[in-house]
Amino acid sequence: MLLVISWLTSKKSADNDTFFVANRNSKWYLVAFGMIGTALSGVTFISVPGKVGAPSGDQFSYFQFVLGNAAGFIIIATVLLPLYYRLKLTSIYSYIEGALGTWSYKTAAGIFLISRVIGSAFRLYLVVIVLQKFIFDSYHIPFAVTVLICLLLIWSYTFKGGLKTIIITDSLQTFFLVLSVFLSIYFICSSLHMNIFEAADAIKNSSYAKIFFFNDFLSSKFHFTKAFLGGLFITVGMTGLDQDLMQKNLSLKNIKEAQKNMFSFTSVFVVINIFFLSVGALLWMYANKYGIHVEKTDYLYPTIALKYLGIMPAMVFMLGLTAATFATTDSALTALTTSFCVDFLGFNKKADINSKKMVGTRHAVHIAFSGLMFLTIIIFNAINNDAVVSAIFAVASYTYGPLLGLYSFGLFVSNRQVRDKLVPFICVASPAICYFLNAESKILLGGYVFSNELIIVNGLITFVGLWVSSSPKVIEVGKSESQ
Repeated sequence: MLLVISWLTSKKSADNDTFFVANRNSKWYLVAFGMIGTALSGVTFISVPGKVGAPSGDQFSYFQFVLGNAAGFIIIATVLLPLYYRLKLTSIYSYIEGALGTWSYKTAAGIFLISRVIGSAFRLYLVVIVLQKFIFDSYHIPFAVTVLICLLLIWSYTFKGGLKTIIITDSLQTFFLVLSVFLSIYFICSSLHMNIFEAADAIKNSSYAKIFFFNDFLSSKFHFTKAFLGGLFITVGMTGLDQDLMQKNLSLKNIKEAQKNMFSFTSVFVVINIFFLSVGALLWMYANKYGIHVEKTDYLYPTIALKYLGIMPAMVFMLGLTAATFATTDSALTALTTSFCVDFLGFNKKADINSKKMVGTRHAVHIAFSGLMFLTIIIFNAINNDAVVSAIFAVASYTYGPLLGLYSFGLFVSNRQVRDKLVPFICVASPAICYFLNAESKILLGGYVFSNELIIVNGLITFVGLWVSSSPKVIEVGKSESQ
């Protein structure tokens, strides 16, 4: 179905305007629905339900983070999207060039490329090891071949139509993802001999249903303030300052449709996460009832779906997991290709952007990023150490802090000029300082334990570094500051 959609969407036009911004003619409701699949990766599909019953006592605490996400999406819709549309951007990092300078611009784009390659490869890796463990090992298919098959399939339906294709395929994938969640609830309820109302009461009265945590601000990672603020700023950084999800918004006709898309997406996003958490509670009830033990919480959902519920629930689970994974990875590859072509090869500054030579260059870049993601996943698998891989993923999330600092400085400090060539060093130093603070916070900050709100500190350090290294702007005689 994905390949047929790719052929239909790209047969009339497969040029760079189609690939990068879908000719700025997308339908807002398709973008809104499809973004659900992109935002809810395979990691969310597996990890969020599993964490509900984790020994650390997570329960429904993740929903506090989701509420922060919703607030972040509203800020993106009301602050960042109007800016991007006013400047008619293809790559959102082009804004930094005008606001701060060329080195700052290349630094912001480079941060995105590194972060998105590591983050997307990690998301795909987590899903592929589940596929490998539960399915492909029994056929003696090597891990590298499984990864290669997945990436080849994703490349095959994105390399021509790009964003124009992905907006349609993401809607299809989101449909299967949402269907999978609802059907999983139905199958688990049936196995537990409950109807949907009895299941809702069971979840409400279970030991998994606590949402809000207000105790022990210093040492608890689940405290509402940390979770909400972390969710808000991570959303602004990892969505609003990320080429991947913003590229879809920039494919719409105007700012009103883009904002309508974001508000609709936010509502559905919040509701879908409630269902994911509910699936988690039901899965743990099922596991406790039938004495099922798993090595780690990420294996709970696949273990029950693929080994205990029967062939139909297993197929539904696989459809949902594959849809979530492909929806995240396909748009990441497209965004990486777009950012590199625009930010480093200067496609937006060339008159012949849709020439055969330029289209050929874009194809080569797309293949190169697919290969880079393949190598990154193979390296993750070779490390084969959950602690190390988690640390790599954490480092990738640190990189969005400097983006927050760069955009904040550009938006709110108009009377100072940064020392452009120092910006790359500031953006490397900031996450390094945050890593040290995170490791030593109990000693340095009186027992305080950081959670997702560390990104705020990261952005603040970058902002302060930019301020300290900047100088007042010199306005030429005869020109106003606005000029």
